[in-house]
Amino acid sequence: MTNSADVMQGTLDLLILKALALEPMHGWGISDRIRQMSRDVFRIGQGSLYPALHRFDSRGWVTSYWRTTENNRIARYYQLTAAGRHALAGEIERWRSYTTAVDHVIDAEQPPSIS
Repeated sequence: MTNSADVMQGTLDLLILKALALEPMHGWGISDRIRQMSRDVFRIGQGSLYPALHRFDSRGWVTSYWRTTENNRIARYYQLTAAGRHALAGEIERWRSYTTAVDHVIDAEQPPSIS
């Protein structure tokens, strides 16, 4: 049995950008790739995915085009731009800084009591 987890606020962009850094994909492919990369923990729904992709498009982080899928259907594919790769690098840097800070808190010892 796998446990699905909610994506923490602020991590959705990182997950989608990382998936697109691997190759251009359509929406379902992005969602499925994130599920695979997270080992079935993260499941990104269309209600979260497509607004993020539209936001990325308006920021110039992705371009999109129509193409036939491997299942012979027409789908919009999204491809990371140079600006998108730069945004991904920033998201990774912020995430690593955040997780390092959380690790410091988790590993902190009880301070001596003041008498």
